[in-house]
Amino acid sequence: MEKQKTTVRVAGKDYALVSSDSPEHLNRVAAYVDRQITETTFATRLPRDTVAVLVSLNIADELMKAHDENARLRRELNALRRGQTADAAN
Repeated sequence: MEKQKTTVRVAGKDYALVSSDSPEHLNRVAAYVDRQITETTFATRLPRDTVAVLVSLNIADELMKAHDENARLRRELNALRRGQTADAAN
């Protein structure tokens, strides 16, 4: 897919992104980050730079947990496939 420029708004500021991802996807990502920043700002009343770091850490935590869950599910699927192969051989 060809790269294109998409402008998104996060925390009241526009960012021009160049990506091969669709504008819809980039807007969805930006909306998620914006929502996290807004919620964390209201909940903590911390400065924006601190909020940005906390939100980044929270999103990275979500990502790593999703990667771990994905890996666990792949192992489980592979084990099930090996079990089916062993059952078919018997």
